[in-house]
Amino acid sequence: MTFKIAFKAAATVLVLAGTALPTLAGGSRVFIEQSGIDNGVGGAQHGNWNRMSVSQRGWSNSAISVQDGNGNLTVVGQQGRHNEADSVQRGDCNVNGTAQFGSRNSARTRQYGDCNAVGVIQAGHGNDAEAHQRGSGNVAVIVQD
Repeated sequence: MTFKIAFKAAATVLVLAGTALPTLAGGSRVFIEQSGIDNGVGGAQHGNWNRMSVSQRGWSNSAISVQDGNGNLTVVGQQGRHNEADSVQRGDCNVNGTAQFGSRNSARTRQYGDCNAVGVIQAGHGNDAEAHQRGSGNVAVIVQD
């Protein structure tokens, strides 16, 4: 899969995530869409105006997101099989985006602080990505094929 195709797919996930009807609690929103077999999502939100969106297709994909603070955004879109996305956001106004398309990809992101951004796109098979951000205003982008 080329980067161009992967980028278009990731952009589609982000657009779909922004247009879904969410569940509201304290201004926070959660959107989950799954198709396939044995996919799982877990998460926790503490604070206000946090948003989590997960779209998974395929089988045996998992996504876990913890948001503790205000105004954090996590978007995960996975296709294929046996992909894992795990994110933690502690602080305010952090952004995390993960899109994985092959099989057996793993992405772990940790954000501790305010206004940090991380993006992960893994289009092939068996990729492993990890990003840890502490402080404020950090930006990380990981692209693997």
